[in-house]
Amino acid sequence: MRTRSLVHNFAALVFLLAAASPLFGQNTATPRQEKLLNGLKVLMWPDPAADRVHIKVRIHSGTSFDPQGKEGAMAILAESFFPTEVSQTFFKEDLGGGLSVTANYDYIQINAWAKPDEFLTLLEAVSTAVSSPTIDKETTSKLVTSRLAKVKGLEADPAYLADNAAAKQLFGTFPYGRPELGTAESVAKLNFADVLDLKQRFLNADNATVSISGKIDPALAYRAARRYLGSWLKSDRMIPSTFKQPDAPDTKMVTVTTSAETAPHTRFALRGVARGEKDYAAAKLLESIIESRVKENLTGASSVFVSNEAHILPGSFVIGATTAGDPMPSNLVMLLLSKAINGSEFDAARIKVMSDRSKTALDEFWLDADTYKLASAAEEQKAFDTVALADVQRVAERLAKNPVVAVTVTRIEKPATAN
Repeated sequence: MRTRSLVHNFAALVFLLAAASPLFGQNTATPRQEKLLNGLKVLMWPDPAADRVHIKVRIHSGTSFDPQGKEGAMAILAESFFPTEVSQTFFKEDLGGGLSVTANYDYIQINAWAKPDEFLTLLEAVSTAVSSPTIDKETTSKLVTSRLAKVKGLEADPAYLADNAAAKQLFGTFPYGRPELGTAESVAKLNFADVLDLKQRFLNADNATVSISGKIDPALAYRAARRYLGSWLKSDRMIPSTFKQPDAPDTKMVTVTTSAETAPHTRFALRGVARGEKDYAAAKLLESIIESRVKENLTGASSVFVSNEAHILPGSFVIGATTAGDPMPSNLVMLLLSKAINGSEFDAARIKVMSDRSKTALDEFWLDADTYKLASAAEEQKAFDTVALADVQRVAERLAKNPVVAVTVTRIEKPATAN
């Protein structure tokens, strides 16, 4: 009877893995790859059945390169690609598509899409934006003013305060300890010369990868890429992703007060793995396992999350919660990391992680391979396919040796007023 049960459970697991991961064997599909004379890498995935075309431009340098004291500059550079509402709505109203621009510690990325018959117009608009962004005093001043208002709004959010305070406590002045969007103080200092300097240093063809997918003719797409992106200048020197390593963190509990009406927001954080490490796949499974454990052990929490923030360099492993009563207990992290991982936890985490990866667009894996200097998208998928329980246990033991910082954001208690 027990044997039959084991066979049934194994069959169910295989079925769930297959259902949750259509990505098996797909995210390793090789695109047509070309490199232009200026060093720009172009990836192409034709899909005759698609009803749109997608263009993504990934700049392999992110906000970690913000000058100290002028955080937010790389994010302003990203916004200068399409600085006006008219330039942004053009993609929706004229091309029947859309646009988004992302800036994080590791890269800047443009995502643009349109109807197939608007492909050449789409490519021309994107190529003009990255090769000749609008960087002048007037435009930059408007972008800074807009960003300053956004940052001030975020800095009133207790969850945002908790995230940034934990990062600062863990990394100090190291780039990952500084807000990606900057602070109100740092953004207010920015001017067009700061943004122009970053453009000249990082916004170059040989520091980028372009992916083109959807209903395209690869031969036409390649000719168009050479025409519209071939004149994008390459850099005269590459800026390496090297920084002075952060000092050991101070592990005493930090309390941040806010005037906002809020329950305590608690963050525990320790240094984690880099995206290019062999332990990345195991760390992603550990993230899911620890989150399940926190939810099981922490009562009265309105929200709980665990985040494995892997970057070009080793990032952070963060446990966060918003609690109705007392903050998360300080010994919770070590208790959760030190407990042996069982087979059921491993299986559930693997299904969830594979399901999440299956929802990621195919070209993102290939863009990541360039950003994080991975051997290939196929090799990373192989690491996820073959990760074992012992690997996850080893990573848990490794992380448990790291110092843990603790931050709580809580409401200022107003003094009682006399009647």
